[in-house]
Amino acid sequence: MRLTKSILAGALLAWAVATPVLAQSNPSADDIIKSLKPTGMIGSGTRGIRPTTGATGPAATTPRPAGTIEHAAAAPVATKAPSANLEVKFATNSADLTPAARAALDQLGKALSSSDLAQYRFRIEGHTDTVGSPEINRSLSARRADAVVDYLVTTYHIDRSRLQAVGMGEDDLAVPTGQQVPEPRNRRVRVINLDA
Repeated sequence: MRLTKSILAGALLAWAVATPVLAQSNPSADDIIKSLKPTGMIGSGTRGIRPTTGATGPAATTPRPAGTIEHAAAAPVATKAPSANLEVKFATNSADLTPAARAALDQLGKALSSSDLAQYRFRIEGHTDTVGSPEINRSLSARRADAVVDYLVTTYHIDRSRLQAVGMGEDDLAVPTGQQVPEPRNRRVRVINLDA
């Protein structure tokens, strides 16, 4: 009986220790650097980091003036542009950063201010799920992308001219769903290297 209790206690302890690691959904600053460098390889097993697809266009390379919000559809960026997806938690229907959002953005801030990425410009895309109207979601995602840029500029002193905030709304879902489906994986921030 004691042996069974000891085994059970050991299994519970191992599960409790492993759970925070398994639950971690955002990449570290080092993971972000590896993913955003033009020579960085993006592996399918890296958590929270995925390659992107799309075409080039003027909106993909033209920085927008500080303090403006894009409400129109944004052009996709280059097909093989290095990118990273981050789960950035916002308050419901808000662009206010939560403590969990700041923790994720701290890793991004460290990565973007590193010497490995200091010479590049980045597109910061806000994405939503399909709950609500497409117009409201595009506006909300633009405000969230602006909040991310503001946080990086204020906290990590990254030059605003290196960051382009774009609200994608429901466009380019990470997980395809129907309308009005609350899918947390679609509520994300994607960072794309514009100079790769």
